[in-house]
Amino acid sequence: MSHLTGQRYLTERELFASARALSESRPDLCTLRRVGSSRAGRPISLLTVGHAPQGVLVVAGAHANEPVGGPTTLSLAERVVQDVRLRTATSWHFLLCADPDGAHLHRSVAPTSLYDYHRQFFRPAGPEQPEWAPSVLPPEKLPPETLALLRVIDEVRPYLQVSLHGTDMGGSWVQLTRDIPGLAEPFAKSAAQLHIPVETNTSDAAGWPVAGPGVHVMPEPGRDTSFPSLPDDVTRSTWHHAHRYGGLTAIVEVPMWASDLVDDPARHPAALAAMGRISRRLGEQALQVHEFLSRARLGADDDDDTGDLAVPESVAPLLRASRWALGLAPGLARDWTVPPPPDASMTYVSSIDAFGRRIPLRAAAMLLRVLRETDHPSAPHLDALVAHWSEAFAGHFRARWVPVEHQVEHQARTVIAAARHARRTAL
Repeated sequence: MSHLTGQRYLTERELFASARALSESRPDLCTLRRVGSSRAGRPISLLTVGHAPQGVLVVAGAHANEPVGGPTTLSLAERVVQDVRLRTATSWHFLLCADPDGAHLHRSVAPTSLYDYHRQFFRPAGPEQPEWAPSVLPPEKLPPETLALLRVIDEVRPYLQVSLHGTDMGGSWVQLTRDIPGLAEPFAKSAAQLHIPVETNTSDAAGWPVAGPGVHVMPEPGRDTSFPSLPDDVTRSTWHHAHRYGGLTAIVEVPMWASDLVDDPARHPAALAAMGRISRRLGEQALQVHEFLSRARLGADDDDDTGDLAVPESVAPLLRASRWALGLAPGLARDWTVPPPPDASMTYVSSIDAFGRRIPLRAAAMLLRVLRETDHPSAPHLDALVAHWSEAFAGHFRARWVPVEHQVEHQARTVIAAARHARRTAL
């Protein structure tokens, strides 16, 4: 694939340049236009291929730390240009990067290890994430990135919206706001061909109805969630906005590092004890990061200037995100002391184990970047902790790198299968 450069992802600038080159090569089919601006004034761009009235909207870059979506959008756009069958009855709209400010801050485009990935890590706090903001903020406080995405959905009225996501460690799975009959088979076939494990019971969709291995359908609004401490309401996210036009949303996840531990449906022999250990470790590790944060005495953000050390605006989002991630830990630790389902699988426990490792590791990694920027003397000690946790995470899960071209190929195949099967349902 011409837009992939070895085992690395694309920067925001490279992504836009490739999309512009494609649109200029086929002006009869493609248009590239600005549909909004980020909080920092960076452009939010939409590439459209085809002219059919029915459309698919593909959203990349909603989470800054999940960079696979960018090259996948370009791969899909090239396929649509080259294959008239894909665009005969469907136009394709690609939001190249939903959060360009976040992409600017997450600088790990060619990670050589999980530790290397975390040294340049960024994932915004929940209220600053374009897709999630409506689930935690009132309409009048939505960020411009969210408003741009909502405007695009209102304009395109897609029968299918696909949000491209990625996980650092684990397997691949799909979340649907409504079922797409027939999707599970091509999804599983693609994953098997590319040696990507299917995460059959991901913590992201714990307790949701299952349409096939790794394919999860969101429950109806009002149903109790498996982790009640989490602050978001998925039914208020931008994923559900397509429903007002008769559409639905598919979220396609693919791993950077694969682990076969998340593809084991066997019943866990001691799930309650394992969950207890995960809960305790989460609490202990979050406390360690809190101690670094307290000793650093940093000016927090726009809402809190009580710290002794001023934080440059360039890294203030990192500090907000670190604090927000730490704020999730106590509630989740309590959630995980509740007895798990009696048939809890090995995958279920492993997926929550990975979730529990991510939260303090990400908080520590983002805090480390702030401490390095401010030349704080505790930075080397926190760096050592990030290295240790990263190595333990990778070692426990027997991590193996998934080639970028395989990540992109699997995601692109799944999107095309979802578009085909969803269109049959929509007709």
